[in-house]
Amino acid sequence: MDPVKTPLRLVSLACLLALAACGGGSGDDEAVANEQATAASVSDAELAQASALLDTASDRSAWTDAEGTSTDTVAAGDETALMVSAAATSLRTPKKSGSTPTPTPAPSTTAVSDSARIAAATATAQSTSNACSKVRPFYWEIGNAAGKQASGSIAAGSTAAVKSSAPITIASASKWLYGAYVAQARAGVLTGTDRKYLSMTAGYVSLSTCSGLSSVDACLSTGSNGVYSSGYDGIFDYDGGHMEKHASLIGLGALTTKALATEVRAKLGSDVALSYSQPLMAGGAVISTDAYALFLRKILGGKLQMASLLGTGTVCTNPTTCATAAYAPLPASESWHYSVAHWVEDDPKVGDGAFSSPGAFGFYPWIDATKTNYGIVARVATNGALGSVNCGRLIRSAWATGVAK
Repeated sequence: MDPVKTPLRLVSLACLLALAACGGGSGDDEAVANEQATAASVSDAELAQASALLDTASDRSAWTDAEGTSTDTVAAGDETALMVSAAATSLRTPKKSGSTPTPTPAPSTTAVSDSARIAAATATAQSTSNACSKVRPFYWEIGNAAGKQASGSIAAGSTAAVKSSAPITIASASKWLYGAYVAQARAGVLTGTDRKYLSMTAGYVSLSTCSGLSSVDACLSTGSNGVYSSGYDGIFDYDGGHMEKHASLIGLGALTTKALATEVRAKLGSDVALSYSQPLMAGGAVISTDAYALFLRKILGGKLQMASLLGTGTVCTNPTTCATAAYAPLPASESWHYSVAHWVEDDPKVGDGAFSSPGAFGFYPWIDATKTNYGIVARVATNGALGSVNCGRLIRSAWATGVAK
């Protein structure tokens, strides 16, 4: 969508979303409520079109670092390794997969005082010399099932951090919400078909965008969005098409963005305030950091069925080490696994076993490997996923050990 040719009303709506995300506008609760009410009053089509001015990334874009460059240390000729695997160029003939990497054990969380954790996490987030210094401005938070335990807003000069109460576009962090919705709908017992679609091995690998479209089925019928590719069946390929097709199969196909939000909240809880900017289950959610934190606390507290599904049924994702993987947005040097609509950060060298769902614009939610704490790094930045992951890892480690990173 070309902003120059876009009606002023839609540009204004996009600016409202951006201001809310980046900490602009008034800082009081009444102003935030007014912003939310304004967004709620527009039509599905207008909200989708306005969001499209901001939401232009797709699952087919590899994550890059805070400066927008690849963090891979492999040779330039190998930098496309995560885009197409040997299996892909061999008509997706499955080969014997490699052994499952052994994740690095999460740091012990015993014998560390809360005050030490808070001090360490805060110092890490505020550092001017680590990975967090590269992703400013951002908001961060850590807590447990009972509530928030530590948080902070890190500005970049005069640019304020994301307001935790403001709804923002979270891109692929939407996937975890959808996975949790399905888990609730199935009372925690997923079918084999559910797992195939939610682990991105179902063969729907060509979805581009659903912006401006009226429903899930309308999205699937546009372009190649709903095309099934048999050569990718059983092969991990990080693409929103799997979950979009799954949503249609379980009866959500005709739902508009507002109807989708109503349906998802009916399962996750009416207190988890969210909306959809487009009918895209894998990337269309608009939600505040506060509301997403509540969602994570519900998982930790066992109030959502996702609690028992964390890290289950994992598949390998790195095509350089896994013959049954075609594409992942990760650096080629890291091998994570994918579970029920969320990642397991179990790379044998740098992983700590955390469960997460990073979004392209830098919204990075996680639950630690011990299922004791949740955390979020929230910001809005193009190609923001990996930068937030690198910062969040440090904050998570600092919290676990009580030592600043």
